[in-house]
Amino acid sequence: MAVKRSGGASFVDALLVHKGGGSLERLDGLVKWYRLEKPMAHLRDEASPGRPGYPVLVLFKALVLQSLYGLSDRELEEALDDRLSFRRFAGLSLEQAVPDHTVLNRFRNQLVAGGLVDKLFAELDRQLEQAGLILKRGTMLDATLIPTGAGRPEGEAPGTDPDARFARRSGKPGSVYGYKMHVGVDQGSGLIRSMLATPANVNDTVVADALVRGDERAVLADGAYHTHRRARALKAAGIKPRLMLRANKHHALPARHKLYNRLIARQRAAVETTFATLKHRMRLSTIRYRGLARATGQLLLAAIAFNLRRWAALTA
Repeated sequence: MAVKRSGGASFVDALLVHKGGGSLERLDGLVKWYRLEKPMAHLRDEASPGRPGYPVLVLFKALVLQSLYGLSDRELEEALDDRLSFRRFAGLSLEQAVPDHTVLNRFRNQLVAGGLVDKLFAELDRQLEQAGLILKRGTMLDATLIPTGAGRPEGEAPGTDPDARFARRSGKPGSVYGYKMHVGVDQGSGLIRSMLATPANVNDTVVADALVRGDERAVLADGAYHTHRRARALKAAGIKPRLMLRANKHHALPARHKLYNRLIARQRAAVETTFATLKHRMRLSTIRYRGLARATGQLLLAAIAFNLRRWAALTA
């Protein structure tokens, strides 16, 4: 498929004067976008006949905007058509038609099917490390439930999402039908360094080892992640296991262990800010797409957008 030329300023664009830049403009200047474009380049072929398509970087940056502002596909299409800042960030001139919601949805599905979102997340992680923003003092592990927008099972009838599951809210009444987002957050910088999605009923500890990067000096987590095997494995790898201890039905925690837990809790409390930003500022309140693969794609794109937002904040 041929590719629509994009990003060149028209006469009308040239008449518009920037006043003070803006958060999206500043963010746009931080990233080496050509490195992110490279793994996606094969999704469009300039030599192919037929109706021109949009450059992959335009579509990817549109998906970043979608995650930053918690928009549906249709809302993203409308925002690209309506907001000058969105057009500039995506690389669309005022004279160009914006990609419609079906184009955006197809492109996201291509990224997911090709395993490219993981590669894009990894590339951004490399750029953040090269910028000296990842501190590696410790990785804070945690997870949060996110409901799916698909219909919940009624009685014996199955739900409309084959991979979503029920899980009870921790310390809250009721249950969630959907997925769980597991993260490893860099202590100090607050950047997400690892992310996995599972059905909501998967225990936090099941995927914990996959969130550890191996280059951090410590791993901090609450009692749900503590096992003697994990603590030994982390020590063997030269990583301090800062895992909160749990009492059992036979033995209460001694005072020194309670103090140990309080010290860890203070340090890892910052991970709650990550989820607060994702859910309240970026409006990640619902899984919009059915199936674990697409849910993972949505959450990885949200993690990419979060790290871009955090990058801009750390360098402001």
